Amino acid sequence: MQDFRKLRVWHESIELAAAVYEMTRRLPRSERYGITAQVRGAAVSISSNIAEGCGRPSRKDFARFLGIAIGSASELESQLYIIARLGLLEDDHISVLVRRTAQCRKRLIALYQSVGAAISTQYPEPTTHYSLDGR
Repeated sequence: MQDFRKLRVWHESIELAAAVYEMTRRLPRSERYGITAQVRGAAVSISSNIAEGCGRPSRKDFARFLGIAIGSASELESQLYIIARLGLLEDDHISVLVRRTAQCRKRLIALYQSVGAAISTQYPEPTTHYSLDGR
């Protein structure tokens, strides 16, 4: 067990979640129970799973929860692309959050590897080049 508050990636995930909450305030009210709830849930799940994993008694459990956090980061990125595709927010705002999400996922993968988990091809190195239009 370790103190999640000492992990840089946990602090980054908290900041990311706060930025997502700020961004989703700009979404249409009609999306309150749709994409807004989904995006916020995915963003909060990242830091929550890091913390829960830190509270588990084994490295294997910690790695499992880091894997879930990595999945939540991927989910968040996908949802941001949907918001961009639907034109619900400006691409500039989405691009910043996509980059921050990819950076957080990259740090999570590094932490996952450092706790001794065998990384598989399901966690490829995040790309540094992306486009909101899929090119």
